[in-house]
Amino acid sequence: MTTQVETRAATAARIVGVGTSVPDTSYTQRQILDIFRIDDPKIRSVFMNSAIDRRYLTLPAETPAGRAVESQGQLLAKHREQGIEMAARALQACLKDAEADLTDVAHLCCVSSTGFLTPGFTALLIRKLGLPPAMSRLDVVGMGCNAGLNALNSVNGWASTHAGKLAVMICVEACSAAYVFDGTMRSSVVNSLFGDGAAAIAVTAEQEPTRSGPEILKFASCIIPEAVDAMRYDWDDSHGKFSFFLDREVPYVVGANVEDVIGRLLVGTEVRRSDVKHWIIHSGGKKVIDSVMINLGLTRHDVRHTTSILRDYGNVSSGSFLFSLERLLDEGRVEPGDYGVLMTMGPGSTIETALVRY
Repeated sequence: MTTQVETRAATAARIVGVGTSVPDTSYTQRQILDIFRIDDPKIRSVFMNSAIDRRYLTLPAETPAGRAVESQGQLLAKHREQGIEMAARALQACLKDAEADLTDVAHLCCVSSTGFLTPGFTALLIRKLGLPPAMSRLDVVGMGCNAGLNALNSVNGWASTHAGKLAVMICVEACSAAYVFDGTMRSSVVNSLFGDGAAAIAVTAEQEPTRSGPEILKFASCIIPEAVDAMRYDWDDSHGKFSFFLDREVPYVVGANVEDVIGRLLVGTEVRRSDVKHWIIHSGGKKVIDSVMINLGLTRHDVRHTTSILRDYGNVSSGSFLFSLERLLDEGRVEPGDYGVLMTMGPGSTIETALVRY
């Protein structure tokens, strides 16, 4: 006789859909410099040497004196309004890719670090789109750029113990809702890097798979406590808003630890690093990508999707790796049985990884 425990035994989950969305407005780096009348040659150099061509942003209205300065309240409103629109479009694109409907979603997880909402994006999406009100849901707030894989680990666990049910994770990042324009190099580095965007991923576990997609095999994490302050939000009393900080040592901290976490990801799997055909790495910035590439012995071809997403969108925070995954899948070069690694990095300092088999 089958027991209740046996019925709920874990089943391997697969990624069966990916979808992304961005705001309607985009800007080149030079356009942003001109819009905000930034003449400082050092700051202009940061923007123009970022390996970013264009980013999608929601910028404040223009006034005769220049762009309006947004209060913290206006930034939070932007996070809510822009976030809910991007999340809805990303979810619908993801479900179309998965050949599923809104009524099929049984678990919803929303990830964001660009603002705070109560109730969160899960509740707002249920109301906006008419999603099943009895669904299981989770909001992950404030973990930063690495949070997409932290949340996917949780979503994978839910899907693996609810065979046949569809779980969706959405990374919602209105990064322009976290900007401070004060002319300092600290703020300028942040303002030169991040873009707005949302990305959704659909996961399901079926005992007899009827949908194709990469199978999620394993996760591995690494947190570096001595670098806990390297990426952080601080309250800026002089501006009355939050300000994000990125330490210049971040690329080197990530690079020094990335080989160890990949080793732990692959241990016990019989998969060697040379067996990994596809590397989907968070578009954290040019120096971060270079540091990961050098320390893992990767080629420019290996990180082509990461660098192209950075070029075309900037750093879209927690959803960046899903933009890259979507581009890889659209490329049509993945073969059944190929192994891939997903990697995100963020505050903590943290490196998150997942091993998948296509």
